Amino acid sequence: MNYTDGILSISGLNKIYNDGFQALFDVNLQIQSGEIFALLGPNGAGKTTLIRTVCGISSPTSGSIKVKGYDVVKSPLQTRSFIGLVPQEIATDAFESVWNSVLFSRGLFNKEPNAAYLEKLLKDLSLWEKRKNKILTLSGGMKRRLMIAKALAHEPEVLFLDEPSAGVDVELRKDMWKQVHALRKSGVTIILTTHYIEEAQEMADRIGIINNGKLIVVEEKAKLMKKLGKRQLTIDLKEEIPQIPVSLSEFSLSLRGSTLIYNYNSQKEDSGIPKLMEQLSAENIKIQDLHTTESSLEEIFVSLVKQSTGDHPVVSS
Repeated sequence: MNYTDGILSISGLNKIYNDGFQALFDVNLQIQSGEIFALLGPNGAGKTTLIRTVCGISSPTSGSIKVKGYDVVKSPLQTRSFIGLVPQEIATDAFESVWNSVLFSRGLFNKEPNAAYLEKLLKDLSLWEKRKNKILTLSGGMKRRLMIAKALAHEPEVLFLDEPSAGVDVELRKDMWKQVHALRKSGVTIILTTHYIEEAQEMADRIGIINNGKLIVVEEKAKLMKKLGKRQLTIDLKEEIPQIPVSLSEFSLSLRGSTLIYNYNSQKEDSGIPKLMEQLSAENIKIQDLHTTESSLEEIFVSLVKQSTGDHPVVSS
């Protein structure tokens, strides 16, 4: 996929607050129309600041942000009309009805009332039966769905989801991600932050990792997993051995009872596995079973955050 010219283009973005704290450092990012992009990072890494700046809630100190070619600073109303935002905090008028709340959100963008669209939206989000209910009567999960409905009320082309499944139970979270996939199929570009890294691994087309206000990696998910992931071969032995033989010292092995763990680089043509098997046979070590595992996105994420110093971010497309 080519991400050179995206629906969202961020170039040299810096954000410095009045107290001198710099939250974003020279951020460069292009988002392709129709993709699901997951932005990952530890607490305080700059995820929410980046979203708020793109959405025009916070002003950039320097750099440029363009949505569909329009500059966020020069054309704030135009760019904001392209964007829907579901913030972390649930903020609604508790005494308003679901229907009126969504209708009001649509009106904020000077959109003509469209009862058919709003009905479909509420039905898609399983809120139609609650349309007459006051918001204060809704469960936490329903309020989260309402926030998504309000963000989509004006038919934006880009949807920001800032920790959308925070505080939502497992069943509702899975349902919410199905809705995200449906939105993507309808042509909406999704940019999300999440602490549930396994969800980003399952859903995202590309992954961005931010730490200390700097993008340290931006990569297609499959390429990231292949490039930075490590493979592990687990060898279950028929009998426990007291220690790893000296003849196997050239291999990155660890011994846990009757199990040998071999870590190897899957990018190298020679994994070393055939030679290892020969050496085990020569040592008369009998194998019961073996299987391989691959690094998860969470393991890659933790490793990259630990390694990043913030001085030289490595960003690839």
